[in-house]
Amino acid sequence: MPEQPTGLRAGIDLGGTKMQAIVVDADEHVLGQARLPTPTTGGPADVIASLATSVTGACEDAGVDPHRLAGIGLGSPGAIDERAGTVADARNLPNWPAEPVPMAALLADALGADAGRLRVVLGNDVDVATNAEFVLGAARRFSSLLGVFWGTGVGGGIVLDGRQWNGRGSAGEIGHVVVIQGGRTCPCGREGCMEAYAGRAAMERRARHLHEEKGRRTKLFQIMEERGRDRLTSGIWSRALEHEDELAIELVDEAIAAIGTAAASAVNLLDPEAVVIGGGLGVRFGEDGVARIRAAMLPHLFRDDEPPAILLAGLGDLGGALGAALLLHER
Repeated sequence: MPEQPTGLRAGIDLGGTKMQAIVVDADEHVLGQARLPTPTTGGPADVIASLATSVTGACEDAGVDPHRLAGIGLGSPGAIDERAGTVADARNLPNWPAEPVPMAALLADALGADAGRLRVVLGNDVDVATNAEFVLGAARRFSSLLGVFWGTGVGGGIVLDGRQWNGRGSAGEIGHVVVIQGGRTCPCGREGCMEAYAGRAAMERRARHLHEEKGRRTKLFQIMEERGRDRLTSGIWSRALEHEDELAIELVDEAIAAIGTAAASAVNLLDPEAVVIGGGLGVRFGEDGVARIRAAMLPHLFRDDEPPAILLAGLGDLGGALGAALLLHER
């Protein structure tokens, strides 16, 4: 293979539903990409094997030898130890243990890299997506930002005075802002979190309960079977809304109300210049979804006469992967 240009990096956005890998050049231009479903069974080894496949696929799309990459950035859910290259307690990934998994080293090994040659850098999935919108996307003109990423769960990221704010390591967990005292049980085990009402996984559990145990009629699972899927993806929710499915409308309305309440509370505390709505469901519902979230926020905003800019993520589905690639510059 001919000599490859320098500065090529891979970025991977690992979510509960899908993983998106890209190859970028030194100017963040996307040269190739690959998208795979996130495994629903198995464990860390299965996820890491799929990650390696996604990187290889993106490199093939770009015409790049994976071994010529300068490095790989990975945005992952869970508790991230960037220095150690580990991920622990990633609840949206199959059978992930509470103890740290050496993700960076295992991914390099899966790609057949010589020991220590391929640099793999980890970051929180929502933090890197928020940073990408701040550096490259919808929030480029602002100095403070709240990112709200609506997908399998609901994650948040914070930029204050031009710098990402991580607190003691878990800042931005907007999905776990309590919106109803003593409310539904969240995947985190606590009660009343916004994610218990708005996370795609929680919405699917609620839909199954109402359909299978309460006899509520819905086209959600029929659409899922017709499309050969094993879960209610963002596309299935969107299609059900197009069919005016009453249960889908009810659950999406409930989710938007919960997101509006939690996002407004975060804005009241932080007073950012902008809020960016992203994630699988956020991007899928587009400007209409953003308008509905904006309307759901307004009644709860302390400064309702001067709300922040509330914007759709400008980088779409590639934001998380671009943010992951940026990790190699920042680290």
